[in-house]
Amino acid sequence: MTHRLFFGIRPPDTVRHALLERQHGVGQARWQSEDQLHLTLQFIGDVEPPLADDLAHHASRISFAPFEISVEGAGLFERKGVPRLLYARVRDCEPLASLQKKIARLVHDLGIATRERSFTPHITLARLNTSSGPVTSWLSQNAELRVRPWQVDSFILYESHLGATGSHYEPVSIYPAHR
Repeated sequence: MTHRLFFGIRPPDTVRHALLERQHGVGQARWQSEDQLHLTLQFIGDVEPPLADDLAHHASRISFAPFEISVEGAGLFERKGVPRLLYARVRDCEPLASLQKKIARLVHDLGIATRERSFTPHITLARLNTSSGPVTSWLSQNAELRVRPWQVDSFILYESHLGATGSHYEPVSIYPAHR
């Protein structure tokens, strides 16, 4: 049985609640639940158990100091010109980019093939499909979205369980910062 894995950062309660307040105004959008709100550092995909265990073990060797991040604005990802995802933009910073690169390097060094994508720090707020309502008004209303900065003092290896009502994310291992 394979494990569908990704590394992420879980925002604190105050940030999640502030983001939940923005989840309205787009018809047929599948808004993310509080439990689903996270910043993806590296999506890995399906991995067999022995390799998943290696990944979890080796991730504990990733060293990083605590750092601060914040939400600044909102955005939209499209695929072939069709809106697919609304998100809260996370301000990129060197410590965040460095942590993401360390994780991506670990995944690569373990021989796990992933899709090559540039890292765009964000927290998914809604998934869209062709029946979802217009997004222009929501984007303009949330262009100046700001949420109080928070300190990142850990990252998490999650397992994603797909279901009829969306994905459920189960923390597998938590990796604390080294002070």
